Amino acid sequence: MNSRQRHTGTWTHILLGCGAVLWLAGCSTTKRLASDEVLYTGVKKITINTDSSGRIAPGIESAVKDPLSVKPNNPLYSPYVRTPFPIGLWAYNHLYTPKTKGFRHWLYNRLAKNPVLISKVQPELRTKLVADILGNYGYFGSEAQYTLLPRKNPKKAKLSYDIHVGKPWFYDSIAYPRLTGPLGAAFDTLQASSLIRPGAQYNMDTLSAERQRISNILRNAGYYFFRPDYIDYQADTTQHPERVQLRMQVKPTVPEVALRPYTTGSLTVQLQNIRPGIQDTLRLQDYRLIYQKKLKIRPKVLSKAITLDSGKLFTVADQNKTLTNLNKLGIFRSVNLSVTPPDSLHGRDTLDVEIAAAFDYPLEAELEMNVTSKSNSLLGPGLSLRINNNNLFRGGEVLSLRLNGSYEWQTGNRNSGGTKASLLNSYEFGLNASLEFPKLIFPGFFSRVTAYPSRSRIQLGADLLNRPKFFKLISFSTSLSYDWQSSPNSYHSVSILKLTYNRLLHTSAEFDSTLNENPAIALSFRNQFIPAMSYTYTFDKSYPRNRLYWQSSFTSAGNLLYGIMELCGQKGPKKIFNNQFAQFIKATSEVRFYQRIGESASWLAYRFMIGAAHPYANSQVIPYSEQFYIGGANSIRAFTIRSLGPGSYRPPADNKNGYLDQTGTFKLEANVEFRFKMIGKLNGALFVDAGNIWLLKKDKDRPGAELTWRGLGREIALGTGFGLRYDISYLVIRADLGIGIHAPYDTGKHGYYNIPSFKDGLGFHLAIGYPF
Repeated sequence: MNSRQRHTGTWTHILLGCGAVLWLAGCSTTKRLASDEVLYTGVKKITINTDSSGRIAPGIESAVKDPLSVKPNNPLYSPYVRTPFPIGLWAYNHLYTPKTKGFRHWLYNRLAKNPVLISKVQPELRTKLVADILGNYGYFGSEAQYTLLPRKNPKKAKLSYDIHVGKPWFYDSIAYPRLTGPLGAAFDTLQASSLIRPGAQYNMDTLSAERQRISNILRNAGYYFFRPDYIDYQADTTQHPERVQLRMQVKPTVPEVALRPYTTGSLTVQLQNIRPGIQDTLRLQDYRLIYQKKLKIRPKVLSKAITLDSGKLFTVADQNKTLTNLNKLGIFRSVNLSVTPPDSLHGRDTLDVEIAAAFDYPLEAELEMNVTSKSNSLLGPGLSLRINNNNLFRGGEVLSLRLNGSYEWQTGNRNSGGTKASLLNSYEFGLNASLEFPKLIFPGFFSRVTAYPSRSRIQLGADLLNRPKFFKLISFSTSLSYDWQSSPNSYHSVSILKLTYNRLLHTSAEFDSTLNENPAIALSFRNQFIPAMSYTYTFDKSYPRNRLYWQSSFTSAGNLLYGIMELCGQKGPKKIFNNQFAQFIKATSEVRFYQRIGESASWLAYRFMIGAAHPYANSQVIPYSEQFYIGGANSIRAFTIRSLGPGSYRPPADNKNGYLDQTGTFKLEANVEFRFKMIGKLNGALFVDAGNIWLLKKDKDRPGAELTWRGLGREIALGTGFGLRYDISYLVIRADLGIGIHAPYDTGKHGYYNIPSFKDGLGFHLAIGYPF
């Protein structure tokens, strides 16, 4: 085929593609609608006007817009913008068949979406709901109206809403219940910390929260049967304009049992084994234990988990804490706590408590087969076998043995020499054992019961990594770490001891040649111990429309051991078992923010990461496994793994192992991704990635690699692109096409856009899971 024929074929395909798009655009999306049905195509605008100066609070504005923001078919930016290709509606109108079998019927069921009609949206009902919502926030007399906006096709229409917000009303006076006895005294003390104050704006949410607050405090003061709906409000709006006189009262129909405090009476714990055994009873100091032989939990562990005490006030906090502590042990299939029912009290002021707990199977085996996708663009199948003993010492301790193996290949590696035979394939085998305790143990000041889950973990393992044509490396590791949660959103992990030993078992002549040419790389690959201590803090909080995730970690390696050896008078390089150990500090911090766009299922995801590592004293370089790299499926997707940096350095084009040089001790990366729904479980994404790595120490063999402020902007790689995600709930299959905009090294092309050709700037990645 000559050049002219190839061009003719290309133009033919382009024209056919354009014709198909135009044909689809011209297909009717209202063909099957009845004469009185109108297709809802979204909202044109929502206008909010206020009587008072200024805007209403963002939270109130969102509450008002929520019921009006109904998604139309194929929304892009709901409810205002739709995608130009309503495939679901096209299928509904043009693929329908009365047949219940066949390809067309199958295709219709897979693609068709029922049209969203104006009659189903019910705009009149929604405007009344908006007025009620504003009234609940204190904007009495508010009104909302809608306008139907027909399109060129009379069977299509948008909606426009106009909301008139009345003047806000405020509390003038607040009266609490006047009761006698202990309950009256309790209410008097609660008024000082009330959530509602004179002069504050009327708000139904605050009133509900105040009722819940009072109920929680009373239930933790012994009034176990008190409920929020026993409190009622009376609001008088006739005395002064825009002023509410509020009176709180306890309903006269409240049952007598809710008005008395209770103490804990007898406490019985009944344990049930998986296999029934001979029943026995053990009388302990605070409770009676009924169990089946053999007893599978130490009585001391059980006593520490139960925080209810006979003769003391019965509180909901102690009840919940007891249930939480028992469940945290991880050895029970179910835990139930019951108290004396109200109709059986007959004037008593004590509550008898019964706890029933059923043991779970102690041995657990799990076989997992998966496809892994790592941040270094390695993709491949994996197999993992794990066996757990969930109650090793009868206290919730977990002994876990894990055998894992995987085979991986690197996707899109442009530094591989261009042949399939040189792709960076590898396999890995590992055997790891860990022992977990359901609490913080040793040192003693950590040993305490926490309100949130906590774990202590001892780990021992070995991993073998084989990179054909390069090296074979074995790694031994052991660690002692603590994980705990200090609040609903704060997580901590401390490793007070982590010792890793890396040893090269075999290297190829080609790999040895690379190490000889790069002394710094050779030092980072040497046989060495890495004694480290680390701390990681994670903050993860979800808001109604956003989510914030922040994780920072700090690692100190070799410093404590170096100090001890110095005190003992050892001079020169410090060694363990005749191997020099690594000494460095390393810190990383990563922030992610997820923002929901409008009322649609679209999200903006942001990530910013910074990291630095510095070797000193006993080390000249950071161990290779601890250095930073950039690029790949979960990083800057227009560039493959280790094809960037450090700085403006670029290995010689004829060195296919040059990627080994492309690691650094300082990393800066930022990503923005727009995620949106497409069809069914298929989602799309548009993204922008930027970043690079640098060296904090100058290396004469890698010119331009050192971090300097001058020209820093031009040393930051920039790429964009788009991707597809197929979400099947438990697994997300991702394909991303990155498009390079700026490379930090000299490409021979001038200007900021220095990618030699469009083809050279493309990077395709197939991965599992979201990039961040």
